[in-house]
Formats: sequence, C-alpha cells, structure tokens
Amino acid sequence: MFFVDASHFVHGAFLCYLWSFVRLFLRTPSGRQRFNVLGALDYSTKQLVTVTNLTYITAETVCQLLTALAAQSPGVPLTLVLDNARYQHCRLVQDLAESLGIELLFLPSYSPNLNLIERLWKFIKGECLNGKYYETFDAFQASIEDCLAKIPTEHREALESLITRNFQLFDKEAFLQV
Repeated sequence: MFFVDASHFVHGAFLCYLWSFVRLFLRTPSGRQRFNVLGALDYSTKQLVTVTNLTYITAETVCQLLTALAAQSPGVPLTLVLDNARYQHCRLVQDLAESLGIELLFLPSYSPNLNLIERLWKFIKGECLNGKYYETFDAFQASIEDCLAKIPTEHREALESLITRNFQLFDKEAFLQV
C-alpha cells in the first residue's frame, strides 16, 4: 500500500520563530520558482518513489509514477491511497491503473490527515526550508533532493515515529454542541 500526494516546494522565505530585542532583516530569495515532487510512500517499508519536475503536476506525471511503481513490483497487487486532485481522477490515470493492475483508493474530500505522506512533506519542509536561505534555486532543489535521498538511511528513525497508524480523528459531538 502506497500513500500518494504531491508537494510543491517554493523557493521563497520560510520563517521559523524568532525572538529578539533588535529588529533583524533576513535575506530571502526573490521569485516564485517551484520544485514539484509527486511521491508514493510505502507504509510498511517507508520506501519513497518520486517523480519531480519544475512545471506542474499533471495526469501524465501521475502516469509516470504509476509506471515506475508497477515496474519495481511486477506481479504484486498495489493499492494507492490518493487525495481527490483532479489530475488523479481523470480517465487517462484510471485506465492506466486498471491496465497495470493498480487499485486507486481515493480519500474523502478535505481529509489530508488520513494521507500519511503529508507527514513526510511536513518533515521535509522542516528539514530543508524552515529558517534556511538558499542563494540559488539549484541549491534549493539540491537540498530537497538530498533530503529525499536520505529518507531510507539518515531519516529512517524519524520516519518510523512519524509514519504510524495514529490518525487525528474528530469527535462529531464536540462540533455539534452549542
């Protein structure tokens, strides 16, 4: 079972908390270049399969990911847990998934807390973006790629505690009381 989602990392300022007696001015990159990562996280092995680009995540990008997943596990039934992004619901993706024997399991709308890969994206942003300045977009992109590459090694222990079956659920009655 793979949890699938895209993250769009923007080369910009990501401030963390700072307390100071003196006003500080921090350098920030200008522009809005994006590094897009479409990832599939295996719940049990914590293996990550990614497709990256600098433009947009589209149905063709999702098809590239499906093909990569099917190629690495031939003959093994796969289930992908996805959110409701339009490019994942289209006929092109659904037809390819069916031909590759991949089951697409769509989460209910507005429930990102049920997609475990969201925890990975938060971890990556904390490691690579918060409070960091990158002079160039290439350095920014290299930092994210390096962090993604270290998931099975250096970051494995952190992911073991993040990627669990503990989900935040809300009690209906708490919202209905007046």
